[in-house]
Amino acid sequence: MSSFNVAKFGGTSVANFEAMSRCAAIIENNPNTKLVVSSACSGVTNLLVELANGVQDQVRRSELLTQLAQIHDSVLEQLEDATQAASDVYEILDTVTSLAEAASIQASKKLTDHLVACGELMSTHLLTQLMKERGINAARFDIRDILRTDSNFGRAEPELEQIKALAKQSLVPLCQDFVVVTQGFIGSDAEGNTTTLGRGGSDYSAALIAEAVEASGLEIWTDVPGIYTTDPRIAQKASPIAEISFSEASEMANFGAKILHPSTLIPALRHDIPVFVGSSKEPEKGGTWIRHQVESSPLFRALALRCNQTMVTLRSAKMFHAYGFLAKVFEILAKHKISVDLITTSEISVSLTLDQTDTSGGAPQLPAEARAELEELCSVEVEHNLCLVALIGNNMSGSKGYAKQVFSTLEDFNLRMICYGASPHNLCFLVNESVAKQAIQKLHTELFEK
Repeated sequence: MSSFNVAKFGGTSVANFEAMSRCAAIIENNPNTKLVVSSACSGVTNLLVELANGVQDQVRRSELLTQLAQIHDSVLEQLEDATQAASDVYEILDTVTSLAEAASIQASKKLTDHLVACGELMSTHLLTQLMKERGINAARFDIRDILRTDSNFGRAEPELEQIKALAKQSLVPLCQDFVVVTQGFIGSDAEGNTTTLGRGGSDYSAALIAEAVEASGLEIWTDVPGIYTTDPRIAQKASPIAEISFSEASEMANFGAKILHPSTLIPALRHDIPVFVGSSKEPEKGGTWIRHQVESSPLFRALALRCNQTMVTLRSAKMFHAYGFLAKVFEILAKHKISVDLITTSEISVSLTLDQTDTSGGAPQLPAEARAELEELCSVEVEHNLCLVALIGNNMSGSKGYAKQVFSTLEDFNLRMICYGASPHNLCFLVNESVAKQAIQKLHTELFEK
C-alpha cells in the first residue's frame, strides 16, 4: 500500500481528552495516516503493574482501581456519546478487578501480561470514539488478532512471518476503508493468551506493525519535540537534532534515551522505513527524522543516561590463563534467562551489567539460584544505585584527543566499568546515581555548548 503512514502515540499523548484531541488533529492533518497505535493513558500502566505485583491490602487495591476509573471517566465525561465506549471500558475494568484479586493471592508473569494489557485496550476505545465524533472514519482493531508472539510472558518475542501473513489477511484490508486504531505493547501467543513485548514495547510493536503492512513511514508522537543532544530536563541548553542515522538512534535508544524503545528501530531498519519523532503537544515545532543516510555525522551527537543499573563482578584466580571460564558464566546466565548488557574483563575478574527487559520495572535482579551457581565458580559482588552514561557519536575510534577531552571533564567523578571499542558510535561508563545528572551536565557543557 503506497504512502501508508503509521502513527504511534505514547501515554502522555493520550493522557486525557485534550491530549487525545491533539492526536486526532495530527491524524487529520496527514491523510496518509491509515493506522494509529496507542499506548495506555499516562500513569495507567504503573497502576496496573502495582496491581499485577499483588496488592493484598484491600483498601490500597480499591484506591488503585478507583484511580484507574477516574482517569478513563475524565475522557468519557467529555465525549458527546460515551454510551458504548463507557460500556466497553467498564467491562475491562471489571476484568482488572478480578485479575487484581487473583494477583493478590498469587502473582504470575502470565497474569501480569493479561492485567497490564488492559491499559491499551481501554485507551483505544476512548480514542476511537473521540475520532469518530470529530468526523474521522475510525475503527478499533484488537492487535492481539495478528501480533503473534511466543509465550515468554513479560518480554515476548514476535513471530514475524505469522504477523505479516495475518496483517495482510485482516488489517491491511481494514485500513483501506478506515483509519484503524489499535494497541501497542501487547500481542498473543498460539493459545490466545495475552502477552506483552516488555516495558516500553509500544514503540516496538508499532514498528513491527509498520513492517507487516509495508508502511512508507512511521511517526512516533511523544511529549518531546524530537530527539535532543540530551534530556532537556537535565541540561537546559540541550538542542534538538533535525536528522540522525539509524545507527546513532539505535545506540541512543539502547543506552537510555527514553524517546524510543531500544528495539523500535530494528523492524524499520530491516525495511528502510524512515521514522519521525515529534511532540503531540507541539507538532508545529517539527521533530527528528531517523534515516539510513544523513547529511552530517558529527564526532559527538548526543548523551544518554540510563539509571537503575545492576553491576555484577565475578572474581576468581582460576580465570588466569584458563579456558572456558566465561563460557561457564554465560551458560549459567542463559539457563536463568538473564540478559547481559555491558561487559568488561581483566585477568581474574569480569564485570557485567544486567539488562532490564520485562515489565516489572526497577533495577534488574540477579536471582538467588543463579548467584548460588555462580558462587560455585567464583566470588560474586552485586552493586545497585548506578547509572550508565553513554556518549553517542561517529568514528570516535579514528579521532585523536577526544578521550582526553571527555575524561578530563570528568576528573572529579568516580567512573566505573568504562566500555569502549565494540562500537564506533559510543563510549559509556557507570557512575553513582547521586552524581549521574551532574556528569551529564558537565559533559554537555564541554562537548555540545562550547
